[in-house]
Amino acid sequence: MTNQITANIHETKEMTINMGPQHPSTHGVLRLEVVLNGEVVTRVHPHIGYLHRCFEKYAEAMDDYSKVIPYTDRIDYVSAMNQEHGYVIAVEKLLQLEVPERVEYVRVILAELQRIASHLLGIGTFGLDLGAFTPFLYCFIEREKILTIFEKISGARLLYNYICVGGLMRDVPDSFKPETADFVKTFRPKIKELNDLLSYNQIFIDRTANIGVLPAEVALNYAASGPMLRGSGVSWDLRKNDPYSIYDRFEFDIPVGTGEVGTVGDCWDRYMVRVREMEQSLVIIEQALEQMPDEGNVMEAVPKRIRMKEGEIYVRTETPRGELGYYIISDKSSSPFRVKVRAPSFVNLSILPAISRGALLSDLVAIVGSIDIVLGEVDR
Repeated sequence: MTNQITANIHETKEMTINMGPQHPSTHGVLRLEVVLNGEVVTRVHPHIGYLHRCFEKYAEAMDDYSKVIPYTDRIDYVSAMNQEHGYVIAVEKLLQLEVPERVEYVRVILAELQRIASHLLGIGTFGLDLGAFTPFLYCFIEREKILTIFEKISGARLLYNYICVGGLMRDVPDSFKPETADFVKTFRPKIKELNDLLSYNQIFIDRTANIGVLPAEVALNYAASGPMLRGSGVSWDLRKNDPYSIYDRFEFDIPVGTGEVGTVGDCWDRYMVRVREMEQSLVIIEQALEQMPDEGNVMEAVPKRIRMKEGEIYVRTETPRGELGYYIISDKSSSPFRVKVRAPSFVNLSILPAISRGALLSDLVAIVGSIDIVLGEVDR
């Protein structure tokens, strides 16, 4: 009888639980169907579609290409400037439209400021997921400074509708250059503070090193991009490897995961790539501020009415989460015949089952946070 009881105690059965869709660690309305053996994850099934934006059909329903821009803001709502930038470049290429020099420099500066703001949000909430509350506040203090600059130029702090086809909605104020330069100067030492507070904190390292390891080969097979790919040691950045806009005029490095505190491609490497990318964004902004023409009409090339030729275009840009692609088909009408978006968060999320198998349930929180998804981009 005793042996029978002992045998029953040691029997294990798999249990299925749901994380979300309303769960703080899923960073939005995402449901993870998690199959557990004890506390060990055997399978994870991400269920998406709770925040479907219908972006592509909205875009095709607009009677003008310019009217699509406010909807691009809402794809990845924490890096709206980058979303606008990619779409506008695609339309301009279809139109074979030349953009003034001043416009190109302002766009690059805004894109890099947005990259820093987005990474600050991702880094801060990642620390929050793992129980570190203070770094979250430090990150948001710096992010607010960027949003204040955006508010002065566009009137908004989240969704901007500022970058338009052929130029900008309005010129930047006179305070733009000195305030941006001041931010670059004051933010650089803040990165060191963040590293001292969080990046090299032993508890944080214990929670992220050797967790959710994504080998380079697997990352490439899943078409990962952005910090997700570079965290696995692959030096690939569209700004450098396939330059668009005026990125070929700037000197900067591509940070990659090195396995500094654990295994190449773990949660810590993906986190640290974002920290180091902020440093490189500062380098780009400094060069752009120095080279930017002081004069120029930012509305000079903006068409009064977009008259599109028949054709198709695919343009990809490097957003904070990776490769954002816009595929547009024109049938010569005033509205796009077809718009397709290649969203990096959607692709990167598909890797979750592969890097979660065998992890503990508590580690799953760290793995999801290290992907840095935005659900508006996953569901588009």
